[in-house]
Amino acid sequence: MFGKRGNEGSGKVGGAIAPPPPVPAAAPATSSPSILVEPSRESARQQATPPPMQTPQRKRPARTDEYYDTKAQVFSALIDTIDLSQLSKLDGESAREEIRDIVNDIITIKNFAMSISEQEELLEDICNDVLGYGPLEPLLARDDIADIMVNGAGQTFIEVGGKTIESEIRFRDNAQLLSICQRIVSQVGRRVDESSPICDARLPDGSRVNVIAPPLSIDGPALTIRKFKKDKLTLDQLVRFGAITPEGATVLQIIGRVRCNVVISGGTGSGKTTLLNCLTNYIDRDERVITCEDTAELQLQQPHVVRLETRPPNIEGEGEITMRDLVKNCLRMRPERIIVGEVRGPEVFDLLQAMNTGHDGSMGTIHANTPRECLSRIESMIAMGGFALPAKTVREIISSSVDVVIQAARLRDGSRRITQITEVIGMEGDVIITQDLMRYEIEGEDANGRLIGRHMSTGVGKPHFWDRARYFNEEKRLAAALDAMEAKTKE
Repeated sequence: MFGKRGNEGSGKVGGAIAPPPPVPAAAPATSSPSILVEPSRESARQQATPPPMQTPQRKRPARTDEYYDTKAQVFSALIDTIDLSQLSKLDGESAREEIRDIVNDIITIKNFAMSISEQEELLEDICNDVLGYGPLEPLLARDDIADIMVNGAGQTFIEVGGKTIESEIRFRDNAQLLSICQRIVSQVGRRVDESSPICDARLPDGSRVNVIAPPLSIDGPALTIRKFKKDKLTLDQLVRFGAITPEGATVLQIIGRVRCNVVISGGTGSGKTTLLNCLTNYIDRDERVITCEDTAELQLQQPHVVRLETRPPNIEGEGEITMRDLVKNCLRMRPERIIVGEVRGPEVFDLLQAMNTGHDGSMGTIHANTPRECLSRIESMIAMGGFALPAKTVREIISSSVDVVIQAARLRDGSRRITQITEVIGMEGDVIITQDLMRYEIEGEDANGRLIGRHMSTGVGKPHFWDRARYFNEEKRLAAALDAMEAKTKE
């Protein structure tokens, strides 16, 4: 198998192995050099339990210093035994089996006093450290976790069901945590160290990652992962969760279908990106869509999609590609729709110009607490971009570009709701005029502290985008949805 001669390939980092490159998916080797193990390995394989990732949600006991000391000794013996260059030639599952076999032999030879469950726990951890993301693997395998927040080696929080709780997961030390952070960001060609301590990256499944390392993060590296569900959410599922009514979901479908220019507004963790993904499902499949993001996370299902991503400066401070560079360039790529993952700077001006010059149906998200505040933030970002335009001119550009603002919110009980669907209908003097089609009103809370409320129609009659709906033969469906919404409000 993978025995080593002498100390070739050995590498230790404070008792833990230096992480090897991710194991490429390749066909299992047909032959391999022999390894330093006992003949009983085949029986050990037959007795091994299924991969621990099959039960990721079980409660794990708190780790002791004795556990980490034992793990460090096994790591040291593993590195002196295995040839990582040979291991990298195997596919992930075969490599995991090899590591498990060797570790089992090491535990037997060194006569560590461990129960079967403790031994399985150690096997799982070591395989995760060598082949994956170490202690993060059980959390990444769970689909019910929305966020993972690591505050240094000894403290990890997760968000489950809208509530933040502390996890039992911890890292051996900050060196191991930083090593895993480096492994994550290196996969997208980025780095994190003292000279570049802030980094945005993504996992292979599209989950968003932010790392801030010492000296900026005082108590050790801070790692934040915004996970995405394996099964992508749809508007129908949001209806089942109570985030929106069926009638409101129909209105949102029509807004996405009839090429309204949409800005999704909301606070951190309110579900803006999820809602943006839902709306893009109603883009016609023959339209050319170009996305611009800091970290690629949108998951569009259309066949004709071009995904663009910003690039940070290199170690010499050169080569940066900003969001504004991407938005300006995509105008030369014959887009039919432009989608900006998050608008946070002067690129908003270029997006508004695109919306107002033939690229209707464009979308973006912005951090704001209300639709009115969203429009004010757009105005402020244009001013901060150095555009010397009169305030009235800026507001005219905004009012003529944005058709609909959809407000998302994460309520104090952890639930997420679409709280407003607001139209931008024009200017009156120096003021942008808006009108709500629907809003969410909180009526109280139940015995468990969950908020009770309902979505209500504002009874405005025909929305401002009625002519668009008629052009796309959607006016009957829109009228039916608005009538049903108003009827429920009057009940």
